[in-house]
Amino acid sequence: MRPLLLLATLALALAGCEKKSAPTEAPPTGQAADPSKAGTAAQVPAGADSPAMAPDEKGAILIGEVGSLTGSEATFGVSARNGIELALNEANAAGGVRGRKLAVRVYDSQGRPEEGAQAATRLITQDRVVAILGEAASSVSMAMAEKAQVGKVPMITPTSTSAEVTKKGDYIFRVCFIDEFQGLVMAKFARENLKLSKVAVLTDNKSAFSMGLADVFTAKFQEFGGKIVGTESYSKGDTDFRAQLTALKQLKPEAVFVPGYYTDVGIIARQAREVGLKVPLLGGDGWDSDKLFELGGSALEGSYFSNHYSPGNPDPVLQSFLARYKEKYGSVPDSVAALSYDAARVLVEALKRAPDTSGPAVRDAIAATKDFPGVAGRITLDANRDAVKEAVVLKVAGGKAEFVTTVKP
Repeated sequence: MRPLLLLATLALALAGCEKKSAPTEAPPTGQAADPSKAGTAAQVPAGADSPAMAPDEKGAILIGEVGSLTGSEATFGVSARNGIELALNEANAAGGVRGRKLAVRVYDSQGRPEEGAQAATRLITQDRVVAILGEAASSVSMAMAEKAQVGKVPMITPTSTSAEVTKKGDYIFRVCFIDEFQGLVMAKFARENLKLSKVAVLTDNKSAFSMGLADVFTAKFQEFGGKIVGTESYSKGDTDFRAQLTALKQLKPEAVFVPGYYTDVGIIARQAREVGLKVPLLGGDGWDSDKLFELGGSALEGSYFSNHYSPGNPDPVLQSFLARYKEKYGSVPDSVAALSYDAARVLVEALKRAPDTSGPAVRDAIAATKDFPGVAGRITLDANRDAVKEAVVLKVAGGKAEFVTTVKP
């Protein structure tokens, strides 16, 4: 099935979807699409023979977005959509970019790399967007990045932490830290703060994120004097982890590092307790979702994971964002929402600085981002187009994630 098309001009919330139908005629520039008409299209910048050429500086500036709005990791896509929508709505309310409104065209990746690649291709070749925001998952982002690089359309992923994502080319950026830093943070925390000496690892062998983070954690934990007593793996979509957990239990680890997504981690936590494996679980930012606590319940108590930000940070910039987000969406934003908001704002500021909206011009402007005041921390993009920023470690206590410490690069 082709990706569902969700679209809104950002004077309103995203609305409507269509199945395998062409976009309808765009409303006049600067006017909102009628939310009662599924698939109503925003004005596409005209006059570009290819995505790399400067389009006419008229009408709405069209941005592409790809996220997992359905599938097992749908909370990531919804959070990203909300964060991007809020950022672009605010930019439009402030006058847009040089008087032009911003519009976004959103495709559902379903959490699948092949769907993400198809969506990126459509945004580049048919919709002719000036840039792409997404995806959250590293495996999907890598598939998209190949298309964006060839098309010379800048792409910013909010939360894909695998180092391989930005290695796809000089048009690919991220506003989050990478797994090398996240793995270092958790290995150092496990060794120095928790005083652990023996840890086991359980990783998803179909996830670039999970395998990359496991590799870094393993190397760094051993470098700090710890021992990895054993490693087991599973595949995305598995629901029974008892055999792997039983095998790890026999090795008597003091903790198990599980660098997976919340959809698996919650079930793994419950089954670990079922087989008598009572030690803390450790993980990364893939744990970050309210659904984690629904799935894992009390089995997660006393576990720790690294993340991009903590809502408990008293920073006024962050607290202002939290208040606006909660007012609009009725919930506390997770790290995907916060970083997606930051990714959209980094793009907006780059569009303001760029001499035109051609791919090379926007790429160069994004690359020049330094000390940007993001809600999830200040962002400076390095020579590899990766964000240099701090991480936080959170502890699961009382059915929620509590701030423990901040680790700077």
